[in-house]
Amino acid sequence: MCAKRTQQFVARNMFLNGHLKYIISYNFLSFIMCLILLGVIILFINTIEKNNENLWHTSYKLTNAYLVTTKKENFGNNTSFNIALSEVPEVTQCDIIPVTLRFDCHPEDGASRLSCASRGCCWNPINKKVFGMKHVPLNVPYCYYPRDWSIYKYENFSKEGNEFSGFLKLSNSSFYKDDLTLVKIEASIVDDFILRVKMYDPLKKRYEPPWPIRTDPKPFVHKSINTKYKLEMDEIKPGFTIYRVSDNTVIFNSINVGGFIFADQFLQISAVLPTHNIYGIGEHKTNLKLNTNWQSFTLFNKDQPPIENANLYGSHPFYLIMENSGQSHGVLFLNSNAMDVILQPSPAITFRSIGGIFDMYFFLGSNPADVIKQYSKIIGKPFLPPYWSLGFHLCRYGYGTLEKTREVWNRTRAAGIPFDTQWNDLDYMDKNNDFTYNSDKFKNLPQFINEIHSKGMHYIPLIDAGISGSDSNGTYLPYDEGVKEDIFIKDEATDKPFVGKVWNLISTVWPDFTNPKTQNYYLRMMSNMYNIFKYDGAWIDMNEPSNFYNGRKNGCSRNELDYPKYIPNIIGGTLATQTLCMNAKHYLGFHYDLHNTYGINQAIATNYALINIRQKRPFIISRSTWVGHGYYAGHWTGDIYSSWDDLKMSIPAILLMNFYQIPMVGADICGFNGNTTTALCNRWMQLGAFYPFSRNHNSDDTIEQDPVAMGDLVIKSSKRALTIRYLLLPYLYTLFFRAHKFGETVVRPVFFEFPNDSATYDIDTQYLWGSSLMIIPVLEDNKMTVTAYLPRQLWYNFYTKKSFFALGKNYTLNAPLDTIPLMIRGGSILPTQKPAATTTSSRKNSLELLIALDHTKKASGELYWDDGDSLYSFEKGQFLWILFGIDNSTLTSSTIKKNFMDEKVILDAIQIWGVMPNISHVFLNDHEIEFEYNVKENCLNVNSLKIDLRKNFSLAWK
Repeated sequence: MCAKRTQQFVARNMFLNGHLKYIISYNFLSFIMCLILLGVIILFINTIEKNNENLWHTSYKLTNAYLVTTKKENFGNNTSFNIALSEVPEVTQCDIIPVTLRFDCHPEDGASRLSCASRGCCWNPINKKVFGMKHVPLNVPYCYYPRDWSIYKYENFSKEGNEFSGFLKLSNSSFYKDDLTLVKIEASIVDDFILRVKMYDPLKKRYEPPWPIRTDPKPFVHKSINTKYKLEMDEIKPGFTIYRVSDNTVIFNSINVGGFIFADQFLQISAVLPTHNIYGIGEHKTNLKLNTNWQSFTLFNKDQPPIENANLYGSHPFYLIMENSGQSHGVLFLNSNAMDVILQPSPAITFRSIGGIFDMYFFLGSNPADVIKQYSKIIGKPFLPPYWSLGFHLCRYGYGTLEKTREVWNRTRAAGIPFDTQWNDLDYMDKNNDFTYNSDKFKNLPQFINEIHSKGMHYIPLIDAGISGSDSNGTYLPYDEGVKEDIFIKDEATDKPFVGKVWNLISTVWPDFTNPKTQNYYLRMMSNMYNIFKYDGAWIDMNEPSNFYNGRKNGCSRNELDYPKYIPNIIGGTLATQTLCMNAKHYLGFHYDLHNTYGINQAIATNYALINIRQKRPFIISRSTWVGHGYYAGHWTGDIYSSWDDLKMSIPAILLMNFYQIPMVGADICGFNGNTTTALCNRWMQLGAFYPFSRNHNSDDTIEQDPVAMGDLVIKSSKRALTIRYLLLPYLYTLFFRAHKFGETVVRPVFFEFPNDSATYDIDTQYLWGSSLMIIPVLEDNKMTVTAYLPRQLWYNFYTKKSFFALGKNYTLNAPLDTIPLMIRGGSILPTQKPAATTTSSRKNSLELLIALDHTKKASGELYWDDGDSLYSFEKGQFLWILFGIDNSTLTSSTIKKNFMDEKVILDAIQIWGVMPNISHVFLNDHEIEFEYNVKENCLNVNSLKIDLRKNFSLAWK
């Protein structure tokens, strides 16, 4: 019976498994003592099976204490067991750690008491149901780090103020292979608001992402007395704390937290954070404010239709935090390898990557807008788009023929829907091959594009990342030239082009954009295409890169790059799922390191080609993104579904991309996958009219969903919403200029403008264009009203001009079927322009000002204006930049730049909302002029002004 009980104990606890024979052979008395103790423990185990955690934990402490005190006396020279026992932490180190502060010491499946102990960690499974499960859900870790767990110790260091330099020497080993024996840590001041902490191998160069390239590569400041942060290092083991000087808030504390590991293929650092108000860590389908209740966010670019808890098309290891004080900070973990980022309810964060180095930037804000601006100093600011790209775009995968494309193009224009750019998806190509077009089904494509241009409109084709690899020699120049130039990614086993399969009929190979020769190769291929048909921009797709195979056709070989000891929580389970094998070779290294940067690489080459081919501003929309992508291209949110949920979730998706300095972003209006409905598409066209990038697009196996195909209601809504968009394009264009110049967001969450109002921190069903226009879409079926939170401020209804002072609470707004509620913030001056069918036509109209006074009767705004398409307009000084302000019933302009070529820029009309009645005189530059006053709307209108905005002016009223 005793033997049977002993077996039961061993089987249940596994901690002594395989070692009972040593107990018997070394000390019979100890064995008897063990049996007595086991009897006691069995009682506790029976209790634990009834979910009494406290008694179980007591039994664990007894066992743990017994083993620690008797390991040398009773187990002699059994080296392997003594090593395992030596790793068992002191009981008190486990007891004092709250559940929310338990950092996972065994992120792989299959944890046991023995495997946990072998890592020197604490074992305490809260949920007993996890045993036997193949994939344990993320929750309170049952194997977690004790307080003093560490495998590195400082060998020497020096610290002066916020600068630190030191070496960590390996003193023990982690579970993972090839721990670095020596780690160099450097903390350096970037400027008063930015601190960099870098940890790397001083003995051997490791991979670091070659992008982003800093666009303003000034040397970091090495001495500063005005830094807004304070750095403290733990001088015994790895760890550091960063404080905000102004209020002593700890914004990042990694001392005595989790397990710092720097192995060849496993890098981990954890830290306690000051609040649960966390945003970022994209790209994922998630609410704007992230859930910190044991959430995992995997960063590994993948061709994955957006669903919850999945790694998607882009990787942005950056987060922003709103502190409880209303101040804000951000952190960038500049590492492009596959990684998991864990949030837990302490709140705390863990970065867990499988390669590269630790390179962390801390941005001290102190408000969220400033955090994003500071972030832009490191990763680069977004490109200034051509003006026409702000218009409405239309596409479908599955037009099938040029005739169908033309039919949709014509009926959209005939319906009077503002419309600027026609696109074609994959089906325009010959055999789905890049840089070709189907001379049968799209026979007259060049002539059609010329017709598009004659209407003042534009055309964009799709370009996939992969190149056909199976066409006969001499029949497909892109493949022949690529082989000749030796610019394709290579198979590690054969040193020949890596072969996979995407849309090409037989096989696909991929340009290696890290090869310096590839940029000119891409320029030649895109030039050849441009010589055939005159496209205006590029849509680059499948560039995660996507592959219909999991690596090669027969899979990837067993190697450490494709099958590392730890694999992040990637959809599909393996690194090569729907992409290339990780040991595929690029010019700059293995795909293992460079995977997440492939899309930005293609964007850089495409940007370079478009600039050289068209000699105008490049416009590129890409699916795959990485840190710094917005400097080169925009983004669309991929293959979303035609559902009300995806309509709603598109808002946080575009807001977060603005955080990442990718303001030119939008979702496929009405959804890409699945059939939309009239009700859904109606509300989606209203919202999509206020995406920065506004395009309706859907798949080939769904119904037609261009506005005309959806019927009269959608036509009416589309015309109304897009007409407002085109009216406000000068304001939107100015916002893009400010993003390009200062790193500001174009669309932004409410809390960016009201950071001291904590009620705004989780709002992601409404948002702002800049600081002035509130967009409040209907996101549910069968709703004719919408509830919106309006911060304490004077607000105007865009449609009625009526104002009211909001009290910082929810309001119910009317939302007829053809209307999206819009609010103008008091104190705003918005430049506008009479809308037309295209941006080409609307730009011929005079400019106007829409002014909404605040409760003090003041307002401010600005206009940036150039020709809308030339390269480097701002850098060359070929622009007009004007500031407007109202005070004491007088509107004045102040021109920052006056040499906007030789063209006049005419302001013809001004409307001012919130002006009280009894106005008797209006003066333009001290000359009295005619005016109109609408008593019902409290609106002052002055028209036919003919003001040349290159000259300062004043408008006063009495």
